[in-house]
Amino acid sequence: MSFSIRVAVDDDASFLPAIERSAGQAFRSVPELAWVADDGVMSVDAHRACIATRTCWVAVDEQGRIAGFLSAQPCGQDLHILEMSVDHDRQGRGLGRRLLSAAYGGARALGLSGLTLTTFRALPWNAPFYEKSGFSLLSSDRLDARLAAALREEAQAGFPAGSRCAMRRDVTAAD
Repeated sequence: MSFSIRVAVDDDASFLPAIERSAGQAFRSVPELAWVADDGVMSVDAHRACIATRTCWVAVDEQGRIAGFLSAQPCGQDLHILEMSVDHDRQGRGLGRRLLSAAYGGARALGLSGLTLTTFRALPWNAPFYEKSGFSLLSSDRLDARLAAALREEAQAGFPAGSRCAMRRDVTAAD
């Protein structure tokens, strides 16, 4: 099956929470994080805000069904990835890499200098995946106030201490 990546449109927003819930099923394989599979997801309104700024991309199949998405928001000179999810049954097909590529191009088109995100340090489909996609771990002394606050909020929300990290990919360097 073939997939394409496009900028999301307003009508896509209502489908994205279900994709995030499906993607979250991968956490069931990690006993101490299984609760994440049942945790809250980004609201339709939050996705619509990203769509309004043209910083939400979707992966669609030949029938136009959404298989994954990446929702982000500009924050200073960075495009911050709020959520990237691929339907559980369609993971492992390169859709995440393609969505990241779209966000990279979107950040460059907006004249931004980087992509940022927070994620789990040790899960193969989190920090190690992003490192392979050109992101670098940010040490605590390299965190700006926004990313430091995001990590504090995640810890307060119940994520195990030290399990989360912030990452950044430069988008201004020559490819």
